[in-house]
Amino acid sequence: MDDGVYFRQLLSGRDFAVGDPIATQMVNFSYLIGDRAKGEAVVVDPAYAPGDILDVLAADGMRLTGVLVTHHHPDHIGGSMLGFDLVGLAELLGTTPVPVHVNREEVEWVRRTTGLSAGDLTAHEHDDEITVGDVPIRLLHTPGHTPGSQCFLVDGKLVAGDTLFLQGCGRTDFPGGDPDALYRSLQQLAALTGDPIVHPGHLYSPEPRAALSEVKQTNPVFHARSAEQFRALFT
Repeated sequence: MDDGVYFRQLLSGRDFAVGDPIATQMVNFSYLIGDRAKGEAVVVDPAYAPGDILDVLAADGMRLTGVLVTHHHPDHIGGSMLGFDLVGLAELLGTTPVPVHVNREEVEWVRRTTGLSAGDLTAHEHDDEITVGDVPIRLLHTPGHTPGSQCFLVDGKLVAGDTLFLQGCGRTDFPGGDPDALYRSLQQLAALTGDPIVHPGHLYSPEPRAALSEVKQTNPVFHARSAEQFRALFT
């Protein structure tokens, strides 16, 4: 936390949902982003144990004012996955009704996954901006892993969901996946200025975060020079 910006990276099975074997196996990250002075924060991808995440906020003297969704998969927002029913977004809203910010292309997918209504969701376009207290967050539409995947740029940090990991990127063989779209999204992220710190959606590498300049050098997804080459290497 610096300059009044509140930012926490929470690992499932360690920082929340402790003892949950699915949460531990999936190594998801959730994120808390907010304005320290005003005590307001949003949560990114509240799966597995939303009550634990609210407890972290309360211990830090913060209150939840919204949710940011990277994409609709149940390990990020709850729902049915591989025969398991995961709690998440719907249960969070049952106790703490707040706006839920999703990309417009993901509304129907989130609705089907969680059972929420479209009226529970606030739809956004690419490069929309929301504010938490006085802290601005840019919403970047990065389709490919899912049609409405989005990343969040805040205070020199890129919360990348499953669009970009430190090593690799999200799969495109699930319903709605599109390798050509993902290639374009990765190129869009590679062109970001200011060398933000990449914070991925899963701990699939030894380190939990790294500068974008480092990721571009070491992550093989950036070695492809065309969509055709990307498809050949990663799909």
